[in-house]
Amino acid sequence: MTKFQEDPLYGDGVHYDAHHINYGCDLQFYIKYAQNSNGPILELACGTGRLTIPIAKKGLDVTGLDISEGMLKQARTKTKKLGLNIEYIHADCRNFNLDRKFNLIYYPFNSIAHLTKTSDIEACFSCVKHHMTDDGIFIVDHFNPCLDILNRNQNKVREATRYPDPYSSEEVVITETLKYDKATQVSHIKWFYKVHTEAEFVHELCMRVIFPQEFDALMKYNSFDIINKFGDFDESPFQSDSPKQIMVCRKKK
Repeated sequence: MTKFQEDPLYGDGVHYDAHHINYGCDLQFYIKYAQNSNGPILELACGTGRLTIPIAKKGLDVTGLDISEGMLKQARTKTKKLGLNIEYIHADCRNFNLDRKFNLIYYPFNSIAHLTKTSDIEACFSCVKHHMTDDGIFIVDHFNPCLDILNRNQNKVREATRYPDPYSSEEVVITETLKYDKATQVSHIKWFYKVHTEAEFVHELCMRVIFPQEFDALMKYNSFDIINKFGDFDESPFQSDSPKQIMVCRKKK
């Protein structure tokens, strides 16, 4: 079994890049805050360097942290080809100690949803505060939950996405089912991967759903002051129909 089959979403960074090649709506937002911070900068769940590398290309001191070696391998490969100097750390965002402080820490692309327990979020936020300078900024973005999606028929299979297989001329087709547990606020998503002539294989993804008032409360009781809450990367104010919840915070003094 290949790394891709073991963990198709995060095990193979080449596949991840092919899957997300058209996603970039957050790039200019994070570049702006990175430049305003003047570094140093820490990206949690940096993956293959989709944001880390463009920020480093602006001449800023940025460090990437991720729990997946497959993702970091691809990030290091791309970074080396570009002749950039980026430190990548293999670590868990719930438990890390880098022995330095950062003017900006950001946790992008709904990655907080992988922390399915409140205690996991609290542990992560504790590490973040420990690594922030006194006037540092912490940004975390998460989707704005859609009840129509959460209440879907859990047995119905829908196409999620498709993208070119980076190792062949064929296409990867992903279909999905979604079962939402209201008690735990966790979506149990099954992604069914079909890659040309190979047999279909399944990957389960568990994603925490954080509702708007709950998100505000999580930030506040974990000793963050919310400077802004945006509804999208154009920095529009958060509203009921906003697609995103983007928190821009400082730690309380």
